[in-house]
Amino acid sequence: TPGVSQVALRIRPMSAAELAEGARPIAHRLDDQVVVLRDPMEDPDDVLRASRSREKSYVFDVAFDSSATQETVYRATTRGLVAGVISGHNATIFAYGPTGCGKTYTMLGTDGEPGVCARSLGELFQAIEDANGDTEYKVSMSYLEIYNEMIRDLLNPSLGCLQLREDAGGTVRVAGITEISAISTEEVSRRKPMGHGVGLAKPPLPGAARLPQVLQLLAQGNRQRTQEPTAANRTSSRSHAVLQVTVRQRRRGTGLCRGHLFMIDLAGSERAAQTQNRGQRMKEGAHINRSLLALGNCIKALSHRASTKYINYRDSKLTRLLKDSLGGNSRTVMIAHISPASIAFEESRSTLAYAHCAKSIR
Repeated sequence: TPGVSQVALRIRPMSAAELAEGARPIAHRLDDQVVVLRDPMEDPDDVLRASRSREKSYVFDVAFDSSATQETVYRATTRGLVAGVISGHNATIFAYGPTGCGKTYTMLGTDGEPGVCARSLGELFQAIEDANGDTEYKVSMSYLEIYNEMIRDLLNPSLGCLQLREDAGGTVRVAGITEISAISTEEVSRRKPMGHGVGLAKPPLPGAARLPQVLQLLAQGNRQRTQEPTAANRTSSRSHAVLQVTVRQRRRGTGLCRGHLFMIDLAGSERAAQTQNRGQRMKEGAHINRSLLALGNCIKALSHRASTKYINYRDSKLTRLLKDSLGGNSRTVMIAHISPASIAFEESRSTLAYAHCAKSIR
């Protein structure tokens, strides 16, 4: 049903660096939905606090531990959204959590273990090819980053800083963004909208055959993302990466139907103390936290809509861009990520609390 959100929690394996520091696992999956986090600072021999549980349980729609495969995560969270997008609904998938907890791995994956983006596009292309012949489909894509509250086109970074514009119908768009034509059942052509398109190789190919070309462009775009080393991660992504897929369908005798699929790899949600950032990195962190706070406030407002008359999407570029994809006829999936290590306790606790709040969106 559109509007209903799903929140998943994924625990990554312990890293070599964490093991070298002597960290021990304090987060584990109890069953398909429950994750338990233990406070490593509480003394088990403290008689006065013995009655207080050192463990806190969090319930999600689905929980994954480090043994979960990319295919398992995709099937449980995202696979069911593709049919809705083809029939004209909007869908949004977020990867949320601190730096180094596996967000980019879940979304993009590797050549051997593709992530949510590749699997969604493969499923989408296949569904369109399998559809009956009286419907024409066009799929286009754009890929951008929001860095320090500025929007950059990852497929054509030379365009500089782009602006958000709201059209007469109230839809928010990025002016001048590059769109690539990923598949068209009417005609597969090299398309350059507004003079800035990125053409795909000829000759025309069916969607399944074109998938590697599209993924190559995504990988190329991801390499353009703003990354800087921090104490939390040597290649920390300092921006939110937003992949937007638009499916247009026209049946004979009916009008145009349009569905949007947003796939978003959010910047790390960790505190400044965790990254030991100063100067420019500290400013970046403030912008990251501002947009994540704005997203959290929208999620909170949407989850208590009966008592909230106004939802403030204008607090950040991220929430403005996602205005139509958080509520209304949209389905929202958040995949939150944590490390199981004792040294990551504070980050894990705040991530679990944030994701738990997101579970209330209706």
